[in-house]
Amino acid sequence: MIPLGPLRVSDILNGAFTTIGRYWKQLLGTALAAYGVAAFLMIAAGFIAYASVSDQARAVFNMRGADEPTWPEIRPLLIAFACFWIVSVALVVLANVVIQTACPAIVQQAVLGRPITIDETARRAASRLGSVLGTVLLTVLIALPPIILFLIGFAGLLFLPNQVDEWPFEGPKWLFPVGMLGALALMPLSAWLWTRFSLAPSVAVIESSGPVASMRRSARLVDGAWWRIFGISLLGYALASVAAAMIQQVVNVVGLLSGQLTLTTSESRSPATQFLAFMGIYMVITLVAGVISQIITATLPQLVVNLLYVDQRIRNENLAPVLADAAGVTPAMGTPGTPPTH
Repeated sequence: MIPLGPLRVSDILNGAFTTIGRYWKQLLGTALAAYGVAAFLMIAAGFIAYASVSDQARAVFNMRGADEPTWPEIRPLLIAFACFWIVSVALVVLANVVIQTACPAIVQQAVLGRPITIDETARRAASRLGSVLGTVLLTVLIALPPIILFLIGFAGLLFLPNQVDEWPFEGPKWLFPVGMLGALALMPLSAWLWTRFSLAPSVAVIESSGPVASMRRSARLVDGAWWRIFGISLLGYALASVAAAMIQQVVNVVGLLSGQLTLTTSESRSPATQFLAFMGIYMVITLVAGVISQIITATLPQLVVNLLYVDQRIRNENLAPVLADAAGVTPAMGTPGTPPTH
C-alpha cells in the first residue's frame, strides 16, 4: 500500500485513498454503525426534549398580534434546547471517536497488506475506545478557550440590543471585541497544540497506550516535523471536504434527473402524486449522498494522520525493517533513523 521507507506527500495521500478502496467495507460498516446509533439516540433525545416543553412551546408559538414572550415563558424552551444540543454534540463526538479508533486498527493491517474483518475492526476499536476518547477530550480542551471567547463575543453582539420583555441579560459593550480578539489571539496556540497531539489517537490504538502517555508520545513524534504534519493534515481535511462536496453535487444532479424522469414517466398520475414521487426519490438520493460525504469527511483525514504516524516512526525509529519483516518484503533503500524503542 505504501513504500516501506520515508513517505512523500503523494505516498501518504495515495495510501489513504488506497486504504479506502481496499477496506471500504470495514470503514463503511464502522461509520454506518457509529452514525446510525448516534442518529437514533439524537432523535430519541429530540422527542424527549420536545415532550418535556410541548405545552410551553405551543403557548409561545401560538401568540398573536403584538404579544411578546416573557423570559419565564422562554426559559424552559432554551433549557430544553441546550440539553438537546449538548447531548447531540456528545453523540457526534463519540461517533467520531469510534471512527478515529477504527482507522488506526485498519491502517495497522493495511501497511502490512493484511486483511481485517469488520468484526476484528470492531473488537480492536472497542478495546481502545476509552484511551482514544481520553486523548480526544484532552485535545478538545485545547480548542475550548478560543471557542468560549468566540461565544462570549457572539453573546455580547446578541444580547446588547434586546426586544424581549424581562430579558435578564445586559452585556457590556466591550464583550464583543474582547471575545472576538481573544479568540483570534488564541487560535495560533491552539493550532500548534492540536498538531502536536494529533498523532495521539494513533498511538493509543497501535501502541496500546493510555491517553496521557499517547499525547506525550505524539509530542515526541511531532518534534522537528510540526509544519510538515500540520500542512499534510490540513491537506487531508481539504481533500476530504472537496471530495465530499463533489459527491454531493453529482448525486444532487442525479437526484434531480431521476426526479424529472419520474415526472415524465408518470404523466397519468395526479400532480400531487408526481410531486411526492419526485421529492421521495430526491430526498433518498440526497440522504445517501450526505452519508457518503460524511463518511469520507470523517475517514480520509484520519487515514492521512495515521499514515503520518507511520511515516514519523519510519523516519525517526527505523520502523521500515520491522514492517518489511512483518510483511515479508524488502524495505526501501536509504531508510534513516535509529533502532525502534517500541
